[in-house]
Amino acid sequence: MKLVIAVIQDKDSNRLSNALVQEGFRATKLASTGGFLRAGNTTFMIGIEDERVHEVLQVIRNSCKVRDQLVTPVSPIGGSTDSYIPFPVEVQVGGAAVFVLPVERFEHF
Repeated sequence: MKLVIAVIQDKDSNRLSNALVQEGFRATKLASTGGFLRAGNTTFMIGIEDERVHEVLQVIRNSCKVRDQLVTPVSPIGGSTDSYIPFPVEVQVGGAAVFVLPVERFEHF
């Protein structure tokens, strides 16, 4: 058995949740916050049999898309902000960061 942990952008959350249910996968959905953009994201925890991991990964891949977004950088901490002029920069967001971990034991009560 494996535990699949997928950290995705909030915009993809409902799409992934619906796709997982449609394919018969059970998941726990947690609100989380990313460090780089300090934006909300969603973490899914999915317990799955070893032989079905590739199916879950395909559902995640199909539901979570990378997109470009303009972001205004955060002002420097401790430095002089007099000369700091924030210009929006385009960064790629979205997609999914997925971790697949072995599960030693699973209990359901």
